[in-house]
Amino acid sequence: MKPRIFLLLPILLLLIAAPASLAGANQAGFAPETPDSTATGANKPVFAPGTPKEAPLAIQPCEAFHARQLIAPGVLLAGGITGVYSQWYKEKVNIPVQGFARELSGGQRLHFDDYIQYIPVVSFVGLGWAAPSEHDFVERVCITATSYAAMGILTNALKYTIREPRPDSDARNAFPSGHSATAFMGAEMVRKEYGPWWGAGAYAVATATALMRIYNDRHWTNDLLGGAAIGILSADIGFWLLPLERRLFGLDRSGKAVAVLPTPYGLSLACVF
Repeated sequence: MKPRIFLLLPILLLLIAAPASLAGANQAGFAPETPDSTATGANKPVFAPGTPKEAPLAIQPCEAFHARQLIAPGVLLAGGITGVYSQWYKEKVNIPVQGFARELSGGQRLHFDDYIQYIPVVSFVGLGWAAPSEHDFVERVCITATSYAAMGILTNALKYTIREPRPDSDARNAFPSGHSATAFMGAEMVRKEYGPWWGAGAYAVATATALMRIYNDRHWTNDLLGGAAIGILSADIGFWLLPLERRLFGLDRSGKAVAVLPTPYGLSLACVF
């Protein structure tokens, strides 16, 4: 594996550190702020006397960080990176699949994947008007914006670090597939917000988007694995960071509880949820 791949580790650590810290705060629990409580500074946490430590923060289950959520994107990303550096994978998987796709398409490209990649994301934001949802419209917009930001950072960092050539040109930005990342990000958000049945439909659209990238000779199979990994992880990041955004944008609707979140640099961030 090329040494520059390790340049991505700080980015991944920073993106994971915040939700992991939030999960720790959620497990420990912090007490609500009371009129009798005092603090010497605006950022100092306030605890109600005699409150049990197990009092939880107002974080919905889909927003909580769990290490097992990293398994699926981790496996997919490992498979995708293997396809970049493994000659066996290229000869036994990438080249035969690409040959079949070229024979099937006959050189004719269909560009509807440029549009259907957005269907799951749009569904996540708008479906709440027709189906029961966990979050209101503003919160869904916040989740989408955060997920897009994370997806953009991770996708471009990998594209311009690994520099895998595309099958149809000399451009070295194939891995991971941005179309696939966008589609699978939306599919995972739909699944988490509306349940497995809506999620199954969204994942079907995401899979179709990914397959069309091979049909159009724009990506290798491992690029799709990498895109799916980044998309799913980015969707999770959007949910993990929503409690912080509630405080930042004044979206809290569930009472106040103060938590001190450690950062990767040893500092503390006081947040009122």
